[in-house]
Amino acid sequence: MAEQKWTMRGEYMESCNCDYLCPCIYTNPQGPATEDHCTAILVFRIDEGNSDLVPLAGLKFALVIRSGKVMADGNWIFAGVVDAAADSAQRQTLAAIVAGDAGGPPGFIRQNLVGDFRGVEFKPIEFTMDGLKRRVAIADIASFAIEGVLSRNRSGEPFYIDNTGHPASRRLALARATEMRVSGFGLDLDLVAKGNNGHFAPFDWSA
Repeated sequence: MAEQKWTMRGEYMESCNCDYLCPCIYTNPQGPATEDHCTAILVFRIDEGNSDLVPLAGLKFALVIRSGKVMADGNWIFAGVVDAAADSAQRQTLAAIVAGDAGGPPGFIRQNLVGDFRGVEFKPIEFTMDGLKRRVAIADIASFAIEGVLSRNRSGEPFYIDNTGHPASRRLALARATEMRVSGFGLDLDLVAKGNNGHFAPFDWSA
């Protein structure tokens, strides 16, 4: 795959259909998911970023993943969504990054874990942060709402898990979902009030 130089940083959040706490995180990810598969939506807001001369700040993108019982076994379904607000140059650049064609963490995922790549779509992406509450809506594709699991040791701070192998960040806030829906790329999932797994963190990627 042809690579290009790019960098971005900002905020990320995700939810998956695993019960809280998703075993993929603390088993690197060798342990079995709590369901017969793991469906996850990872959404990123770029606060600073560029690729060559193309600015990326202010845009959003998402990775849509479905693995089997054990994520490390690979053969994932994988797809991406790029913010419809991007102009033509930004769409081309960000689509290459999201698809894994431009290296970085998406490139590692695509090269090592994906068996069924279902492409990249351009959709409006809503990304909302309100304290420990986070919400995402991607038109015709997915939506979820999560809330950080509050720690009693420090007022206002969620629990964290550190030194992970997660592609978004080594340190993740722990969260539970109040809802999660997926209806794109041939996937179908509708969870409400299940308290399934979620995470959020700053992210910093480059290639």
